[in-house]
Amino acid sequence: MHYDPIKRTLGNVFNRTPGLRKLFYRLLDTLLLRSWHIHKELKLWKRDLTGVPSILDAGSGFGQYAYFLSRQFDRCNLRGIDVKEEQIEECNAFFNAIGRNDIHFEVGDLTKLNTKAEYDLVLCVDVMEHIEEDVLVLTNYANALKKGGMLLISTPSDQGGSDVHGDDESSFIEEHVRDGYNVEDMRHKLTLAGFSKSEIRYSYGSPGKISWKLSMKIPMLMLNQSKAFFIILPFYYLLVMPFALILNAADVRQTHPTGTGLVVKAWK
Repeated sequence: MHYDPIKRTLGNVFNRTPGLRKLFYRLLDTLLLRSWHIHKELKLWKRDLTGVPSILDAGSGFGQYAYFLSRQFDRCNLRGIDVKEEQIEECNAFFNAIGRNDIHFEVGDLTKLNTKAEYDLVLCVDVMEHIEEDVLVLTNYANALKKGGMLLISTPSDQGGSDVHGDDESSFIEEHVRDGYNVEDMRHKLTLAGFSKSEIRYSYGSPGKISWKLSMKIPMLMLNQSKAFFIILPFYYLLVMPFALILNAADVRQTHPTGTGLVVKAWK
């Protein structure tokens, strides 16, 4: 399934006013289980932080994580990079409109990132599965971090990530260049990139897999068939959201022996 056309349609709907875009971010925060996991890790990271943080949002997308961070800090030097020019323009317009001039976005290629010891945090959500030259990009992240800085990644695992469960199946998201990462493979690549310490855990365990199907896979399949499903989508979510929220909360609180997602933290 091609995911990008659906994302563009959603962006067009919610990009008409800053208020609608804030609503869009709230919906993403609620629906996307990976947002729950990332928010948890960002709050933990914030506890030990002093001063104004410098943050790189690598593959910033709609800017929803930048918006979450803008609500955590009165001021933060945040730079978002993405390959999609349209999303960059929309993000800059929104953050300027809400008076956050300390947050800016630019079009860029992460394989060509050439920043040295500048950031306290590099955030990379649902990006690595789109990049062939992953060790190069991880090395660029390591170079961009200050001493003691942290890299935070969310990406599909090889335990059914991208909804792939066998050698004869292909990724649910056709834009992916790999179906998911093995824990040891990711740890090895982080070491090659220059990271001295890493913590990797599974997300999207048993509760998360059910929630993802209810709140994301089924609606995306519907919308991929016809945009007319936008009309019935609110009624669908009224039915499934209570169950999805309970499942999301359970997934974040539990430790999973396996799962379709990985949450990765690494330090220089």
